[in-house]
Amino acid sequence: MSISFKKVSTLVLAVLLVTIIGCRSNPIRQVNEAPVMASGQYTVKDVKKAIIKAGQSIGWGMKPVKPGLIIGTIFVRNHMAKVEIKYNKNNYSINYKDSAGLKYDGTNIHRSYNNWVKNLEQRINSQLTGL
Repeated sequence: MSISFKKVSTLVLAVLLVTIIGCRSNPIRQVNEAPVMASGQYTVKDVKKAIIKAGQSIGWGMKPVKPGLIIGTIFVRNHMAKVEIKYNKNNYSINYKDSAGLKYDGTNIHRSYNNWVKNLEQRINSQLTGL
């Protein structure tokens, strides 16, 4: 049984394309002034606690830096992402601060970063809804 050069080269090309597509970068995800959708009485301290709890529940290290600012850091395998989370009683924002191993070029970043930020945003929203 012999394999033709054409079949081998087609297979190599297909594997190469899947690898390139799978590792592509995307525009960096930013969350700007997402509204706090709480249903009851709450304070800015409640918002802070909800953000910290949300991040910690999915593996983010959450460090309050000053009133209205939390630094969130996540480590996954040999990757690291760091975000600034600015918040007040009415809204919050999640913005890129730093990363390692995610090929950030000033505009684009590995898609895993965007997935982590999306998950963080969803978890924050869930926590804030419970206030």
